[in-house]
Order: sequence, then structure tokens, then C-alpha cells
Amino acid sequence: MKFAHIADMHFDTAFTSLENKKELGNLRRLEQRDVFKKMIEEIKQREISYLFIAGDLYEQQFIKETTIEYINQLFKEIPNTKIYITPGNHDPYLANSYYAQYKWSSNVHIFKNKIEKVETEEADIYGVGFSDFYSESLGIEEIKNLNPNKINIAIVHGTIDGSEKVTALYNPISRKKIEEAGFDYVALGHIHKKSDEKETKVVYPGSMISFGFDELRRTWNNNRRNFEK
Repeated sequence: MKFAHIADMHFDTAFTSLENKKELGNLRRLEQRDVFKKMIEEIKQREISYLFIAGDLYEQQFIKETTIEYINQLFKEIPNTKIYITPGNHDPYLANSYYAQYKWSSNVHIFKNKIEKVETEEADIYGVGFSDFYSESLGIEEIKNLNPNKINIAIVHGTIDGSEKVTALYNPISRKKIEEAGFDYVALGHIHKKSDEKETKVVYPGSMISFGFDELRRTWNNNRRNFEK
């Protein structure tokens, strides 16, 4: 199976440090749209079958309906790509959120706050999302009895092996436990830095654009996979 994995787009983020600098905040938000569109175009050209979005697609506090419409229209341009979204701590699945209220393209599946397994011909895909801006545990590492004859993928927003002080309310995940569960690939979001190139199973893709001078330039180009089992 061919899939792409992204996270932490943070559409319509405030870019507070740029707001007073001659519309640089607005320019950065346009750049978010541009890089996302380029990603969709590459998915289309490469005929990628799955797109995993592991949380923080947008900023609940600031997101505009016009931005949601822009995102959804791009999703409609890749109807043969199945899109799976796990809401994160910046875009939780709330009763009044666009995840709950908006009519998304038919190829989009949004996970809620209970672990769900979606069975496709090629893979079993597990996902769970935030239902609030904080979550002590979403339980993804407790999944057992995976089908050894299928590709098993988990999509979740959270922090792998971070300090308890930092991660207590952002879904801390034990790498050991999630590896012991037997997943072939764990699509993560929350940490903007890309996982080490040697890490092939439990992966942060990194954000596609930088959100501060402390973040190196991001690229999604290495977050495509061809997977066989």
C-alpha cells in the first residue's frame, strides 16, 4: 500500500509574533495553504491510496470556515485517496467543531475519542482523537490481538516517551508498549520535529512549515511510504 503521513499543519494559527509586521502573519497563512496544495498535487500525481493526518490540522480557536472549505475542496480533488484524520489537542473533536458540524468529502474519515478500527482490503487502521484540548491517555498503546495477516497501522496525536511533567495532559505514549502491540506503522503527530531517519515504525513526520526560528525548514517529501506485508 502507498500512503502519505502528515501532522501539525495548524491552519489559521495566529502567528502572534508576526501579526504586527506588515501582514507577515497573513502571508504565512497563505504559505500554509500553498504547501498543503502542493502535497495534494503530489498525492494525485503519485496515485497514493491513503493520507494519514495525525492531528492539529487546524487551530480550533482561530479557524475560519473559508479555510475549512479550501481544505475540503482539495480533499475532493483526490477522491481515490482515503483520508484518515485523528484530531489533536489544537483541533479536538468537539460538538461545535468543524469535524462534527461540517460536511466533509466522502473520502474523509475522522476518528473520535474512542479507539476505532477501520478494515480495508490492505490494512487494519486504528485511530483515536482528542475530545478536549487535553488528554491524559487515549489508550492506543493498550490495543492487543492485531491481525498478523494484515498491515496494522495506528494514527494518533501524542508524545512518545516524554517527561511526565511535559506530557501528562498531551496523551503520553510508551514506545515500548506501542511497539509490543505489534503495529507495522504508527503515524504520530504533536512533535514538530521529524523522527530520526532510522525510525521506520513509530514516526513523527514533522510539521510541513516552520512555526518559529527554533524549527528548521520542514518538508513532507520523506513522509511517503510504500508498504507491503
